[in-house]
Amino acid sequence: MRRREFIKVVAGSAAAAWPLAARAQQSEHVRRVGILMGYPEHEQEGQAYVAAFRDGLRHLGWIDGRNVQIERRWAPPGDAELLSRFSSELVALKPDLILSHSTPTTAALLQQTRDIPILFAFVSDPLGSKFVESFARPGGNVTGFIVMEPTVSSKWLELLKEIAPNVGRVAFLFNPATAPYSEYYLKPFRVAGTSLKMEAIPAPVRDEAEIESVIATHAREPSGGLIAMPDSFMDAHRLKIVSLAKRHQLPAIYPFPYWAKAGGLISYGPEQIDNFRRAAIYTDQILKGTKPRELPVQGPVKFAMVINLKTAKTLGLEVPLRLHQVADEIIE
Repeated sequence: MRRREFIKVVAGSAAAAWPLAARAQQSEHVRRVGILMGYPEHEQEGQAYVAAFRDGLRHLGWIDGRNVQIERRWAPPGDAELLSRFSSELVALKPDLILSHSTPTTAALLQQTRDIPILFAFVSDPLGSKFVESFARPGGNVTGFIVMEPTVSSKWLELLKEIAPNVGRVAFLFNPATAPYSEYYLKPFRVAGTSLKMEAIPAPVRDEAEIESVIATHAREPSGGLIAMPDSFMDAHRLKIVSLAKRHQLPAIYPFPYWAKAGGLISYGPEQIDNFRRAAIYTDQILKGTKPRELPVQGPVKFAMVINLKTAKTLGLEVPLRLHQVADEIIE
């Protein structure tokens, strides 16, 4: 082959290959994932949950900014107007999936779409909230992970009685606006109260000011104790609740480890961050074509008990040896 003809053949082959390479690059479709959090953006725990979700996706090959674009929105608990606006914004982006933090965020998203897949990370009662038809077969466009079984209410009362035997009246704090599922926990709470011969008192609070007045009122009677319901509003005000409980000398049990680490007496419940890691696995499956209705709703798998000995001492309590032995973490 003459040199000039050879060059023409090579050049032609290369030119033919260029469109193929361009088409290959264009075929790597960037997927879009929305995240709607029911926390203020500065909330440290919420940021950790989103980071855990992104890390989980990265380990599965989904890199934010490369082959997946993650859109985040943060709505403080109780801000219904902002929650509605942000859910509308995310749906308008037409993402491939939206990760929903909680019961209020999931309810807001379902008012906007019944088509876009929604994956909830931390919902208390998806059946009672009518998010899914059943755990095994969710139906519709929603699936995800629950907070915990409602019977944990009885476990909280038992632990509170064990660490503070003189407690006879227990107030269960929750915000009706951010915990519309409250009966999910209150029913077993009342049953356990009767069984343990303890007065079980529902204690709704609707704003930050009511937290102080409700706790102060409860503390005026002897032998009082507190439980904080799993509720984004309670989480957002945990430092205030923990401080008030100590100020009024009320033994209290909380649902998540970071409450005890913030000065709470004792916590027992799941590690929320684990649900966000597991949500990355479901997201991977949905982005690859699995329908939400094909993925069963799952419960938590990692629970932890944390006891704050410094707070116990402040309250004049002696932590039983058994609790020392079974606790996952003891804060000296």
